[in-house]
Amino acid sequence: MGVKFQDYYEVLGITKNASEKEIKTAYRKLARKFHPDLHAADEKEAAEKKFKQINEAYEVLIDQEKRQKYDNLGKSYQAGEEFRPDMEGMYYSSPDTDSGFSDFFDMLFGGFRPGNSAPGREQRFHRAPRRGQDVEAELTLTLEEAYRGAEKTIQLNVSDLCTRCGGSGISGRQFCPGCAGSGQIQTPRTLTVKIPPGTGDNTKIRLRGQGSGEEGGRGDLYLKVHILPHSGYRVAGDDLESELVIAPWQAVLGAKVSAATLDGKVQVTVPAGTRAGKKLRLRGKGLPKKDGSRGDQYLSIVIDIPRQPGEEELTLWRKLAEAQAAREVS
Repeated sequence: MGVKFQDYYEVLGITKNASEKEIKTAYRKLARKFHPDLHAADEKEAAEKKFKQINEAYEVLIDQEKRQKYDNLGKSYQAGEEFRPDMEGMYYSSPDTDSGFSDFFDMLFGGFRPGNSAPGREQRFHRAPRRGQDVEAELTLTLEEAYRGAEKTIQLNVSDLCTRCGGSGISGRQFCPGCAGSGQIQTPRTLTVKIPPGTGDNTKIRLRGQGSGEEGGRGDLYLKVHILPHSGYRVAGDDLESELVIAPWQAVLGAKVSAATLDGKVQVTVPAGTRAGKKLRLRGKGLPKKDGSRGDQYLSIVIDIPRQPGEEELTLWRKLAEAQAAREVS
């Protein structure tokens, strides 16, 4: 049994690499234009036919799995060509009730079933209520909030089904005034989010059922974490990098100094002869890892040269300079 291959991209007037947003925009524009309820009786039949094609194209292209299957098929067929699927192990079901879609759609997605049962015992494809789209938003955190955990209140606008038209975009014989025919409205939402300790940069936090609303329920909301730059630390994966400022004599003689960490001050031993730029490692003072351990903190040595030394200090520096010069001569 052969049917004609249908170019769903052509039906919606979009390119084959169209984004989900472009697919949705094209569908809504055409659905408004050809909605049967907006046409006179003598135009209704043609509008219904076109409206059915538009819905069918949207049903396939908005669903990632269906679109992938269709795109793979489209590599071998052109619009209007006869389409004959592999019939091995398949049978065709033709119940009295119509699926609402073309034979091409039913053959590709729902009319043929694997198995050995007799024809007519399987139901053809019926479109299930569509689940709302997932939504992604950015959540900014300070380094301390990401490290210790926090409770954040966020505000955002999310698409919901229009309550006046139930998502159809039509009210009587006109576009719904509540949503201007789009079927959806923007709803402001305020949410309180618990941030677990040790949340890393670019982590995605999933909030179930807080995405866009459709007749099949809400999608999910994904919050992508962005950790704000910190004046004292630089994040490097699970590790932290910071500076440790010491005096010249501490670098030469060695010393015990205080260093800042996210857990508070700790004592650090600076070895004698430490040069500027040397890195000291503080084990387990970085950010939490998924396995429960922690990264490290690296202290980059900065030697602080006195800007306005007193006369006594200058005398000592001169003596050091003389000693160094004598050493080089010998």
